[in-house]
Amino acid sequence: MGFFQWLSDFGNRYIVEMGVTVGGETIPYMVILLLGTGVFLTLRLGFIQVRRLGHGFKVTSGAYDDPDEPGDVSHFQALTTALSATVGIGNIAGVAIAIHWGGPGALFWMWVTAALGMATKFTEVTLAQKYRVVEETHGHAWEGTVSGGPMYYIEKGLGPRWKWMAVAFAILLGLTAFLTGNAIQANTVADTMRTTFGVPVWATGLITSAVVAAVILGGITRIGKVTAILAPAMAALYVFGALAIIVFNLGAVVPAFELIFREAFNPTAGVAGTGVGAFLMTMMWGVRRGLFSNEAGQGSAPIAHAAAKTDEPVSEGVVALLEPFIDTLVICTMTGLVILTTGVWNERLPTPIVLSGGDLTWVSVDAEGARAAVEAPAELVIADGRHMTTVDVPLLAWHDVHVEELFTDADMTTRFSGTIQPAEASALASDGTTYTTLYGLAYESGAPLTQAGFRVGLSPLGSWGGTIVVLAVLLFALSTAIAWSYYGDRCANYLFGSAAVLPYKMAFVTMHFVGAVLPLAVIWNLGDLFLAVVIVPNLIALVLLSPQVLAETRGYFERKPWRENELKRQQLKREGKL
Repeated sequence: MGFFQWLSDFGNRYIVEMGVTVGGETIPYMVILLLGTGVFLTLRLGFIQVRRLGHGFKVTSGAYDDPDEPGDVSHFQALTTALSATVGIGNIAGVAIAIHWGGPGALFWMWVTAALGMATKFTEVTLAQKYRVVEETHGHAWEGTVSGGPMYYIEKGLGPRWKWMAVAFAILLGLTAFLTGNAIQANTVADTMRTTFGVPVWATGLITSAVVAAVILGGITRIGKVTAILAPAMAALYVFGALAIIVFNLGAVVPAFELIFREAFNPTAGVAGTGVGAFLMTMMWGVRRGLFSNEAGQGSAPIAHAAAKTDEPVSEGVVALLEPFIDTLVICTMTGLVILTTGVWNERLPTPIVLSGGDLTWVSVDAEGARAAVEAPAELVIADGRHMTTVDVPLLAWHDVHVEELFTDADMTTRFSGTIQPAEASALASDGTTYTTLYGLAYESGAPLTQAGFRVGLSPLGSWGGTIVVLAVLLFALSTAIAWSYYGDRCANYLFGSAAVLPYKMAFVTMHFVGAVLPLAVIWNLGDLFLAVVIVPNLIALVLLSPQVLAETRGYFERKPWRENELKRQQLKREGKL
């Protein structure tokens, strides 16, 4: 774990956080590039995300599908595969993390990111379709017949001189697939199962790894069939539960929206952010988690959309418009409203403080209340449940917030007195008893915070509300990992040929298990690191190739080729062939 921790710290310090400093806060270059590209493409394409959203829904419905057109999956299956990758842990854990650090206003900036990301997603998917490669089958289902994505439109669209950048992208996205779409998903499932049921993280990792392996060895055809069922089912389950909570807390919905808009521009609330109240901190957490959630500009979703059955690139581009809309503007908003209307976002909850857990951190608070992460002390003396002193010394924290009182029992009736020994991940009480878990009132973050919102929100119906999040985490994470395996193996196919696909899948399954056992903070930081790097070649290509996208778009809507497909489908139905 030492290497991963070092890489996480190095990347977070020198890559993820690099940027322009304004008013004491740093705007990462990653955020500037992604938002800047989104603004540019929105203007260049004449607000395509507004004007053509309805057409995207129509194409996705299958009304214009032609089964004879080249590709491996239908428009709907391509969308569900991509949605299975984007609608995932970012919608459950990412929203909660953004609110935990940036306050409620972070949700507004997630919306802004999604709106701009729709134009970015349209552009990259249209290009992926235009420059994809359709091959004869290799004889193995896992190898597929279609390959597409940024590596192809960089090399073929920009020309041979840019092949080095295409290769760099394929390498980077192949590595990103191990983390962003795989290890983070496994980590959140393992964390949720440990928190809820006490299941060891290694056991969860073994089970989910086996499930992922069973699906991805069937290639994009099996992946498309599984996600076409799994994505709508998991979204329906999660959205239905969230809607029920919103109905139960209807009177709190308008105040929640007022809080979101007020805190977006004049932030005052938050529980973990150092210097909360700073506008840029709220914006950054919303933007970063929004980008992670909808993946616009990352270059991943175009790989799934490239496999769609169509000979019109723009027809799949308009389908891709729906992704950020569904992912962020609908599902992330549901999560945010659950957390805010139930009030769990700024409420300390009874929590097992697992001394070996990845959610345990160490912070120092100065006399003005400013918080900073610090190294764990050699030992920490606790008297009658409390730290001996709380200013400018290491404090035990859960999700980066100081736990004020520690107890030895889950009912929190007996205060702990003794010494906590971080190196041994244990606490030695004054009576000689050793504990590996203490208890206290702590702020939750990530999936456990959303789970608390569902548990509290659905309490009128019983105590089972949190189970919806457990099921959603499991389904979201598995479907995301399944879809991301395809992204990675297309990169391996581009770099080394079809013979590399199976070894890549094996490595992917192995990394799924590794992700399950690493600490949460480490794995999320690694995901941000690779995201910050992989976007650069893709965004350069999107800007340089935007004139081609504009020409394709104008030609498509002038010719209206979908009408011919619609007539053909009607004929096939009359003949009983559909």
